[in-house]
Amino acid sequence: MVSHSHRPVVFGVDEAGRGPVLGSMFAAAIAVDDPAALPDGVDDSKNLSPERREALAAAIRADESISVGVAEITTERIDDPETDMNTLTVAAHVEAISRVAADGNGNCARGIVDACDTSEARFARRVSAGVEERGGIEGEIEIDGTVEIEAEHGADETHAIVGAASIVAKVERDAHVARLAEKHGAVGSGYPSDPNTRKFLREYVEANGELPGCARTSWRTSKDVLAAREQSGLDQF
Repeated sequence: MVSHSHRPVVFGVDEAGRGPVLGSMFAAAIAVDDPAALPDGVDDSKNLSPERREALAAAIRADESISVGVAEITTERIDDPETDMNTLTVAAHVEAISRVAADGNGNCARGIVDACDTSEARFARRVSAGVEERGGIEGEIEIDGTVEIEAEHGADETHAIVGAASIVAKVERDAHVARLAEKHGAVGSGYPSDPNTRKFLREYVEANGELPGCARTSWRTSKDVLAAREQSGLDQF
């Protein structure tokens, strides 16, 4: 657990799984009193092998001076017609931050988040507003409500604290996909560009007449698979 001192807290946030057609999106927030506490070798998760990511994520979670918060955005939330992915990404960042921060000990916090908007300033404002609106934050680090959030494109490459968040988020997403594979068989990476994922969706729909529960039904890939099955049925007449 991060110590409840009066030192400024630094946190970083990143997410994994915005683009896949299968499964949830995950965001992770990493908070420390001293960024030097992060393990050696932290980098943008995309630059690391799966094995290295898992080892670093385990080291981050094992260190009591580092606080970790994870938020999951399920396919049901993603397919809600009343929202969009930018809004959900903001929500994921806010929910992850809420799991590493709590009101009341006179601390302040400075956060750096990976911007998922063409405007870094707008994304920072939206996350800041979400943290302020959420109010009753429940995590391990006590703060006095003073939270400064900056957003940068590619922050996972330039800030170790955001790189650490990207590692944890990616490991959570990979574990989620592994659980889907245990249930359904080979599902691929879950991304629309993955031939194995497209093959899984096509064969599932052919066998069951509907998409699997893990599919994002609002994604074009899902709609195309359903349309292809319908067309195939019509061609038989």
